[in-house]
Amino acid sequence: MKKTITGAAFILFAALTSTTVLAAPDEQKLEKQMYDLKQELDDLKKSKIFDLEFGGRIQADFNYFQGAYNAGRAGDPGSDFFPRRIRTYVESVHGDWDHKLLLDFADGGGEIVLARVRYKGFGNGLKVQAGKLWEEISLNGRTSSKHIATISRSSLANTMAPYFSWGASANQYFEDSGIRYAVGVYRNEAFGAVGQNVDANGVDNGVLALALTGRLTWQKDLQDGVLHLGGWYSNRDMGGRDLGARFARGEVRNTNTRLVDYVAGGSPVALNSLQQAGLEAAYQLRGLTVEAEYAARELNAVDPASPLDGEVYDGYTVTASYFPAGLQRQYSKGSAVFKQPKGVRDAWELVARLSNMDATSDTQGTETTSYTLGTNYYYSSKVKFMANAIYSEVSGPGAASLVGNEDNGLGFTGRIQYLF
Repeated sequence: MKKTITGAAFILFAALTSTTVLAAPDEQKLEKQMYDLKQELDDLKKSKIFDLEFGGRIQADFNYFQGAYNAGRAGDPGSDFFPRRIRTYVESVHGDWDHKLLLDFADGGGEIVLARVRYKGFGNGLKVQAGKLWEEISLNGRTSSKHIATISRSSLANTMAPYFSWGASANQYFEDSGIRYAVGVYRNEAFGAVGQNVDANGVDNGVLALALTGRLTWQKDLQDGVLHLGGWYSNRDMGGRDLGARFARGEVRNTNTRLVDYVAGGSPVALNSLQQAGLEAAYQLRGLTVEAEYAARELNAVDPASPLDGEVYDGYTVTASYFPAGLQRQYSKGSAVFKQPKGVRDAWELVARLSNMDATSDTQGTETTSYTLGTNYYYSSKVKFMANAIYSEVSGPGAASLVGNEDNGLGFTGRIQYLF
């Protein structure tokens, strides 16, 4: 199907851009030109130069929320229906080289999500890549949105993971031991940083703000599943910029209030750098998969007298998913993440998650604990329906400033996903 679509796309593009064809004076000449064009395209498709694959995903979401999620409107019910992701990709393989370009159009404009060139011809499993890459932070943060068991990622993942950054990285999996490592250097444009340092006057000084990130995992195949253990670390130059105030939404996307906010009730802080680290574990037994994570972030303020200098924010999450029919999520050893069951069709999945993110200091910030129950129905491996119920509690010295008397919130989310 993809080859047919690709061929049709090439023919349509050529026809639309060929002024010679459009200007053909008679039908016979037009038919001959179209025939010649088709022959040329058939020849090009046989060439490895045009050995391309196209695909993508559409995710349409519905959100309903009240209480703390809509504190700015007195906690009244709110709702939204919106395209969460409209993504398309093109990728190709040429010997030991491959590339992938992933674009997103959900926000009304085009965005490069990922743009990767990779080489894997070393013969020992080592892969090196450059471009806009997926940083290796958090098991949940590294799991593709088309494979996650819940509609939104955990507050921990959304706080700690920048997701995609420009840079270069290397990773390698050792089959005999089950160990995998990944290390990369990236331009830091996350958490309030803009990729450049500023001088004492607050002017960009032309020096890159970089991030060094690494992840180490180990896995062991079990009789009816897999055991996964790992950890990650990231040291990020913030370039003197203010740390972004709102860490996470509280696991409902389009709400009026983002519940995890370290500035609530106080002031932002300019940072020289921050460092963050996390631990991750997963256990799988037939249709049951359990994932657990803990992570912490430490601040290095520009002003050493700041009360937030050295402050540590941390969080945890535990997720369980279960296929009553006994299907099992795939585990990718090369990426150290889980995927949906291979060839899944007409199957139900039950999901539960507990997550917490503490962004409080002595005088400001909020702590949010969220409870999620959900179910997924896989019509096929390409079509999935998802439904989540989320209840969140908000506390901390900045809670009254952020949500007033609305110290808890309730949300319902739904998603239709189509892969092509």
